[in-house]
Amino acid sequence: MPDKSDIAKRAEELREQINRHDRLYYVENAPEISDREYDELFAQLEELEDQHPEIVVPESPTQRVGAEPQSELGKVEHVATMLSLDAVRDKDEIADFIDRVREAVGDSDVTFVAEPKFDGLSIEVVYEEGQFCRASTRGDGQTGEDISHTLRTVRALPLKLQDAGGETKELAVRGEAILPRSSFQDVNKARVERGDEPFANPRNAAAGILRRLDPSEAEGVRFAVTFYDATGISVEAVHGQWELLKALRDLGFPVMGDQTRCGSLEEAEEFYDGMQGQRKDLDYEIDGIVLKLDARTEREKLGQRSRSPRWASAWKFPPRTGETRIADIAVGVGRTGALTPVALLDPVDVGGVTVARATLHNVEEVHRKDLRVGDTVRIERAGDVIPEVAERVPKPGVERSEPFRMPDRCPSCGAQVERRGPLNYCPAGIACPAQLVARLVHYGARGSMDIEGLGEKTAEQLVEHDMVRDIADLYDLSAEDLTALDGFAEDSAGALHAAIHERGEVPLDRFLRALGIRHVGADAARRLAMAFGSLQAVREASQAEIEEIGGIGDETAQSVAAFFDEERNRDVVGRLLKAGVSPQAVEQLDRSLKGTTFVLTGALEGWTREEATGAIERRGGQVASSISGNTDYVVVGAKPGSKQDKAMEEGVEMLDEDAFAKMLG
Repeated sequence: MPDKSDIAKRAEELREQINRHDRLYYVENAPEISDREYDELFAQLEELEDQHPEIVVPESPTQRVGAEPQSELGKVEHVATMLSLDAVRDKDEIADFIDRVREAVGDSDVTFVAEPKFDGLSIEVVYEEGQFCRASTRGDGQTGEDISHTLRTVRALPLKLQDAGGETKELAVRGEAILPRSSFQDVNKARVERGDEPFANPRNAAAGILRRLDPSEAEGVRFAVTFYDATGISVEAVHGQWELLKALRDLGFPVMGDQTRCGSLEEAEEFYDGMQGQRKDLDYEIDGIVLKLDARTEREKLGQRSRSPRWASAWKFPPRTGETRIADIAVGVGRTGALTPVALLDPVDVGGVTVARATLHNVEEVHRKDLRVGDTVRIERAGDVIPEVAERVPKPGVERSEPFRMPDRCPSCGAQVERRGPLNYCPAGIACPAQLVARLVHYGARGSMDIEGLGEKTAEQLVEHDMVRDIADLYDLSAEDLTALDGFAEDSAGALHAAIHERGEVPLDRFLRALGIRHVGADAARRLAMAFGSLQAVREASQAEIEEIGGIGDETAQSVAAFFDEERNRDVVGRLLKAGVSPQAVEQLDRSLKGTTFVLTGALEGWTREEATGAIERRGGQVASSISGNTDYVVVGAKPGSKQDKAMEEGVEMLDEDAFAKMLG
């Protein structure tokens, strides 16, 4: 009988072989063995681990699959803020970026690293002691959704680093999860055959699959991953971006595509042109290149804006185009009642994505471009994502149909349409089914009332079954009522009923946003809440009083005043309050923190991040996403990230929760 140490040694040899072949197949696209030979290796490892469960390790290839479905996606605070990139589209803008960096660094001889700009799902993956720990989406840059259960099924992702020593005790790497074009077509074919709506593009498909609760839905999909940044490798150890990419490769991370170092606009342009020329032949989507200052120490001098670094810029490719025919023009109705014409197209491949519909924005846009049913048109993907009709392609000798006209009556409810500038509106408000569905979804969305389970399909059923006629009717529903909806059993109906009623106390700004007032997003809602302090004060404010608030324009002021002047809206708000919804008044506080900048890290017991931010801003302070020379205080909660270490390095004063509460008074 083999010795246990020999069995463990054989298992480890098999793991190393399988991991190597995974890398050759999924990362380098250079397999050395057949699928049958690979399956035999995998079967040998499975048999050994089944017979000897004590030798199973978390990073074994067999442990990529079989995880239990999640009840919901948890939230993860990023080790480092995941910033966006400023994007430019022409050569002059990228030249300006290069000049700004040179001037800021004080050196005309600056080196940049040029990389492809991948069009995938941005992810952060954290390793501890060289072992895969967790993975999350970008989210809002500070906090993302936990997708560890699905991402660990991706065979291109290492579960164990090739070198766990040195400075990799905790390593957070940033990159993209990508669905290759070939995989995308396979996924969409299967969806169409099942009668499901196909994904719009590979990025949406990657996000949709990896954010699912059941990891088995991701197991059979061939994903790619690529990495280009890391937190946990010091500047002293790795001086520049070029060295960082090599260090990532040495650790076993996939680093896809070509990269180059360049010191001039001409060299950057040469790389840009080369990547654009390769674009159509790649099996993955890229929509431009990224230029990054190579020297990591110099990056710290440049710092960052609120959402983007000053030391990097994305140079986007022109949008792809394709030609097709307008089969029909339909009209959709949005949450605010705006009627939007939509071109229904003969399906066309635009950059590897099948496009079957495109927004036409408004009737004036349709007339300006002279678009009619039956016309041949050129399609662009704006930002390489949103399909748009760029122009009509004349076809001499082909008889055209009549010019398009917007309907006189709402296609959803039949109300007489009103014209307001270039837009057409249905005035029926929540009496219009299409608007009501959109308003219900908006009311329950994150950032509004955050009612889990109140999605589009649920809202559609509630309206179709005449169970709700306005958002206040949600509070009259019983759990038993909800079991009548498709897909709802006793437990899920009870969970939705509880979610509706447990959102009683809500910050005033979120309640104002949830009402769906035209032009009132998160920023305007917060400004209104801070300026007036209570719902009653907002309801009674005149348009002139609202216009006096900084950052609130006359259109928004008019919309808010008109909303609360409407009797039906006043009735709905009154019924919401009677049902137990209690918008929490925002106190008119002193400006004791005016000119003071805070950074928050870790979980606070007494506040959500949104509440802490609001408390600071109501006192005149501001909250930044990262530590800089302007940071006055860092508020440290439980399980803080790298910002605590950064604060110690920079000598920034840190406040625990008690000290923070005392400062707020």
